[in-house]
Amino acid sequence: MKHVIAFFFLLSMATLPEANNHHSLLPHNNAADANVFIVTVDGFRWQELFNGIDSNIVKNNNYTNDSETIKALYGGDSAQESRKKLMPFLWNVVAAKGQLYGNREYNNNVNVANLFSISYPGYNEMFTGETDILITSNKKKINSNQNIFEYLQGKPRFKNKIAVFTSWDVFPFILNEKRSGIEINSGVENVKEENSFNAKNLNIIQKSLLQKKEATRNDMLTFVAAKEYLITHKPTVFYLGLGETDEYAHVENYDMYLQKANEADKMIADLWHWIQSTDGYKNNTTLIITTDHGRGSKASNWMNHGSVTKGSSQTWMAILGKNVSTLGEVKTEKQLYQKQLAQTIAYFLGEEFGTQKPIETAIAIR
Repeated sequence: MKHVIAFFFLLSMATLPEANNHHSLLPHNNAADANVFIVTVDGFRWQELFNGIDSNIVKNNNYTNDSETIKALYGGDSAQESRKKLMPFLWNVVAAKGQLYGNREYNNNVNVANLFSISYPGYNEMFTGETDILITSNKKKINSNQNIFEYLQGKPRFKNKIAVFTSWDVFPFILNEKRSGIEINSGVENVKEENSFNAKNLNIIQKSLLQKKEATRNDMLTFVAAKEYLITHKPTVFYLGLGETDEYAHVENYDMYLQKANEADKMIADLWHWIQSTDGYKNNTTLIITTDHGRGSKASNWMNHGSVTKGSSQTWMAILGKNVSTLGEVKTEKQLYQKQLAQTIAYFLGEEFGTQKPIETAIAIR
């Protein structure tokens, strides 16, 4: 009998740490009026984010058309110098005031949990908090899973205060636009003009580019459309999905892959400046930046990704703003997953969603 009692005592003790950590699932109590913005840079590798340009890819003429210019723009005597040139906002601002996760050289790992390491499964995981074995491709299939935006839309505080602007036209399916009722503008979809001179001009430009782009829109146009919406509607939750890094990687153009990453960094910097200079958002907004999947980890397969390409599940994330402590580049050994992001978004808004824990170390209780 004593052995049985001892066994159950030890079993209960073994579960205490989990019980003590349960508070991490509770809504943040300093988020009643907070905003959350999310930006994704599709298929952008952690290798370039943390190490700058890959010299083995740059010197390969099959992938880099103008290696000298690329080295002049984004190179350096060290990985630290190169990464700052490539992604100056992430390294000069986020690293100084927020947190960066995913440098695998320190065993600080971020991964997708889905089996496929492609976009639709990745975004489903990111925004629903779970993987789905039935989502195996990027086909325009209506997603039956509830996402964090849809969940928030059902709350009085967030109803009609959520917006999504993306370059890729599959997001209305990923986020189930018809069922969720959230504002989604994707691909070459016209922007609602509402007597806006800028929106009208944007639609004219988009129409002139239709012959060049079908499933996607130029990231800069997506960004301009998003900024116009932000200024006009002031949403509480906002998602910007950029995609040209992935597009140029797939056509094996490392020059443009790097250029589009650098442009994405500039757009994120512009977005943060707008946040920090706008009433209601300044010092009251959390910005989350991440990607939907990794890519091949070798110079010979960097352009590919998927279940059979090693490195494709390896991702990264960055967090800045309200209720985020200053940790910079996180070098502690840890394993995070993209599926934790949905709960993290909810947490920063004072809500709770799904079953996953938020990214615990990203949160400073203030």
